[in-house]
Amino acid sequence: MKIYEIKRTKAQEAREAIQRLYIAMRHLFIRGNYKPLGESGRALRDALQVLQPEIYGSLNDSERVELEGMHYIFLRLPKGIEECRFITLISKEGFEYANFQPIIAPNRRRNAYRIDEEQMYIEMTRGRSDIYDILTHLTFMFMESDKIRKNSIDIRGNPRREWRMLEETVKKESSGDDFKTEVAYTYLSTLLGRTYNEVQRMAERFATSSKHVNSLFHITYWLGKIAMEEALNEQDREITFSSALREKIGHHIHGSLWANNIKQFLAERNWSNRPIHIISANLHSVMNTLYGFAVLPDENNLEELAKKLSQESAKEARKKVEQFALENGMYSLDDDSGANIGVQIFDTAHLQSNWLPKELQWNETGIKMQMPLLLVMDYAFGEQAYETMDELLKPIEGYHQELALDVQSISIMGKAGILEGNKGDIMVATAHIFEGTADNYPIENQFTKQDFEGYGLNVYEGPMVTVLGTSLQNKDILAYFLNSSWRAVGLEMEGAHYQKAIQAAAKIRKSIDANVILRYAYYASDNPLVTGATLASGSLGLEGVKPTYLVTLKILEKILS
Repeated sequence: MKIYEIKRTKAQEAREAIQRLYIAMRHLFIRGNYKPLGESGRALRDALQVLQPEIYGSLNDSERVELEGMHYIFLRLPKGIEECRFITLISKEGFEYANFQPIIAPNRRRNAYRIDEEQMYIEMTRGRSDIYDILTHLTFMFMESDKIRKNSIDIRGNPRREWRMLEETVKKESSGDDFKTEVAYTYLSTLLGRTYNEVQRMAERFATSSKHVNSLFHITYWLGKIAMEEALNEQDREITFSSALREKIGHHIHGSLWANNIKQFLAERNWSNRPIHIISANLHSVMNTLYGFAVLPDENNLEELAKKLSQESAKEARKKVEQFALENGMYSLDDDSGANIGVQIFDTAHLQSNWLPKELQWNETGIKMQMPLLLVMDYAFGEQAYETMDELLKPIEGYHQELALDVQSISIMGKAGILEGNKGDIMVATAHIFEGTADNYPIENQFTKQDFEGYGLNVYEGPMVTVLGTSLQNKDILAYFLNSSWRAVGLEMEGAHYQKAIQAAAKIRKSIDANVILRYAYYASDNPLVTGATLASGSLGLEGVKPTYLVTLKILEKILS
């Protein structure tokens, strides 16, 4: 009898590594604390090395520090975290009322508090995905810090001359004294295991983000310093989870408060019975599309208007548009729930034809009769999409009878990674496949590929993979989803979570119409299968204006016509 040996593919090994990573994170979370470079953190480190996420590039190189990945994570971690030996993840626990100055990373909406020289507290109010995201970044950061330590000592275990010179450079930098950057780059290239050109380019990228992150000199020094103290003096680094966080996670505490604030706003104005169209998007494109031309009437078309308002120099123009919107039917709801998801509500009864772009087809008579409300919610993060949408679609409670909202459509505009295409292209979802599970969610999407053709952008239609974390993109897994019979066109973090909540509300709870109209469209922020086109390569910038406003225009067109 012939025995066939079945070899696992790289994609299967990567999927197994993701599962191990999340099991380990959940275990450590329940345990309450762990040491990232100790035995308790080994499972995370080993799984990350097997997975080899594209965003972390040279993670498995024993000498070369991954610079693009470092820049990516430090834009998502609180400034100064490289100086801290103790990091505590907390819930919303009252620190906003203390005298601690909140630190907010530019690319992640979470508050952090520097308690003392060695300790940082970071609020986790956006669900498990937020915790998994930050733990992955921290694990990568600690692994890279150990490379810096090894590159900074000689064979006798003494600090190398380049390390001592970097220390002098950092002292001069902190005191405002001049130093020769070219010489400092040379020291850095040795300690980071990278070429002079690579170090210079990345140091300049860090410098352009100096408002939000420290310099590459500062970060390299502190990561190496604390790693040395841990290795030589047994001053271990530690990550802990507060008891309040462990009690609250998974119970929709913040999502419930967030949704109740919205429902209270609607109930106070007797708007509960008005047709409501929910839009998950950014908090500028709908507002600018509906009101931008009232403030800037000389622009030729929506794309030109959007590009003008997206420029750094247009700060005053953006304020004028927002002020005009607030005076003419837009309401901006303050969010003190901890969900960190802003909300705008547009009363379409106020809209006037001369405010709208020529490209927008709308039925003025029908809108004046029905007076629908547009409820625009800012992007959720991963699993938080289920929490917020699930709570939002529940009936309004606390009255003589429950008041079900008249939700007529739900539109999701998202940023996503594309699997065959380029940054800025459009993806139209036909289903959501939840990575790492057997769950899949076919959808009847009112959007089709034809809705976006003819505008100079490539359009792809097919299933989207909802991943557990953008930082865990693995080339082998993604190639499998693209080339197998799944024929997936992209990956994102919220689609399956949104659809799970919508299906429960429509089909099981029956709190919204079973035939609620759905629209899912994404624009490509990166292509993780192309080297140099991952999220670590930088944001879309003005390239993202056209697809963002095209999807916005099509959402509004479907609603208003």
